[in-house]
Amino acid sequence: MAPEGVRKVLLSVPHANLEDVFLTEEAESLAKKYVDEGVVSRKHIVDAQHIAIASVERVNVLVSWNFQQIVNLARIHAFNAINLKLGYAILEIRSPRDIVYEKEI
Repeated sequence: MAPEGVRKVLLSVPHANLEDVFLTEEAESLAKKYVDEGVVSRKHIVDAQHIAIASVERVNVLVSWNFQQIVNLARIHAFNAINLKLGYAILEIRSPRDIVYEKEI
């Protein structure tokens, strides 16, 4: 779970700027590709789905506290290699500290 300061920042985002996204068949297929290619194990399919949804939806930046499975340079490169091979854009994956300055959280 994110620190309270981060949660407050997220709660301050106007509702009009939020968009719901879902696990579509396309995203599920992409997540399976990440697992099949060994980027993450089947045990971490939810993390693969998270990345796949963001990739399919073409989000600008995915921000995560998950440093082991998501905000990990080797994995970021591997996710993006698969994305490029399959015609998806490169996904910017960052930690909250890259997006919100410490004094704000």
